[in-house]
Amino acid sequence: MMVKNGIMELKVVRYSSSKESTLGLLFIDGVFVCYTLEDEHRTVKVMGETRIPAGRYQIQLRDFGGHHWRYLKRYGSEFHKGMLQIVDVPGFTDILIHKGNDDDDTAGCLLLGGTANNNQEKVGFIGSSTLAYNRIYPVVRDALLRGDMVWIEYTLFNIK
Repeated sequence: MMVKNGIMELKVVRYSSSKESTLGLLFIDGVFVCYTLEDEHRTVKVMGETRIPAGRYQIQLRDFGGHHWRYLKRYGSEFHKGMLQIVDVPGFTDILIHKGNDDDDTAGCLLLGGTANNNQEKVGFIGSSTLAYNRIYPVVRDALLRGDMVWIEYTLFNIK
């Protein structure tokens, strides 16, 4: 993964939405890196139960809050420099990228995983979340610590 002109681009391609979850593919600078899981789409937002709207948003490090302190305790300060936070999402706050397996582990946040099931047949689930997070977090963290801008774009898979 290469940072071009001081900018790293992440892209979530949402490919399956059910009544409880949305599954996606995460790419960094055009390279597939893992699966994602979010809450479902809702026309009217329900706090902690709705995925963020499609769009392009900036990612920053956030060094406060419950997730930050738990991850700092688990990983230590050499690895964990702050949570990856998606900022300036209209109508949403505190949107993080973190570990988790199903819609009970997210309140609008983006979960990372190494495997995914078919959420049309069963409750949406991603596995190997810790492995995926531990692989992807340092890449994004290091870009941010270098002062690079990091953006994430959410789109829907569209077959024409």
